Amino acid sequence: MEHFEKWLVIANSGILASLVGLLITVLLAYPLAGALSLSVQIAAHMGTLFFAVGVKIAYVARLTFLSKLGRPVH
Repeated sequence: MEHFEKWLVIANSGILASLVGLLITVLLAYPLAGALSLSVQIAAHMGTLFFAVGVKIAYVARLTFLSKLGRPVH
C-alpha cells in the first residue's frame, strides 16, 4: 500500500506541475503573444497541448491509485 501512496503523491504533483505549465503557456500563447517571436509562440501553443494532456494523464493516474488504495473516487 505504501507503494500506491507514493504514486498518488507523484500523480498529485503531476497535476499541479501540469496546471502551472498550462497556465504559463496559455499566458505566453495569447495575451503576451505580441511581444514574442513566432518560434516562441509556436512553442507556447505546443506546450499548451502537452501540458493539457499532462493534466489528464496525471488525473487518470490519481483516480487509479485512489481506487487501488480503497479510497473514494470522485
